[in-house]
Amino acid sequence: MNCPACRQPMVVLELDEIEIDHCISCGGIWLDAGELELLLEDSAEKDKLLSSFKVDKNTKRKSRRCPLCLKKMQEVLCGVDNEKKIIINECPQKDGFWFDRGELEEIIRIGSFDKSNKVLELLKDMFKKS
Repeated sequence: MNCPACRQPMVVLELDEIEIDHCISCGGIWLDAGELELLLEDSAEKDKLLSSFKVDKNTKRKSRRCPLCLKKMQEVLCGVDNEKKIIINECPQKDGFWFDRGELEEIIRIGSFDKSNKVLELLKDMFKKS
């Protein structure tokens, strides 16, 4: 699979049977449908985050294409708190989410989802090498 941001081939990493597609070139991450929910584990915070996703129709960012269906992805505001909003890309067909370098890590850290730090440790290790 090629990266939707820089078009370079991505590598697949696995964490507790969850496949994470990672672009070594730009540091982005693709999560297939359902993988974000699995990473965030089962919590009220997860439901709060997922319900905060709103399509941003006023974005000025360059549109990207889903690496699976190749349709233009939509920009989604993730309101993890009232102060900080993160914009990620979501496939309009619900194939998955694209996170630029550091966005997934920021969402996990701000939302306090990763109690055991396994996801943050994996992300830290990935970004150290890229």
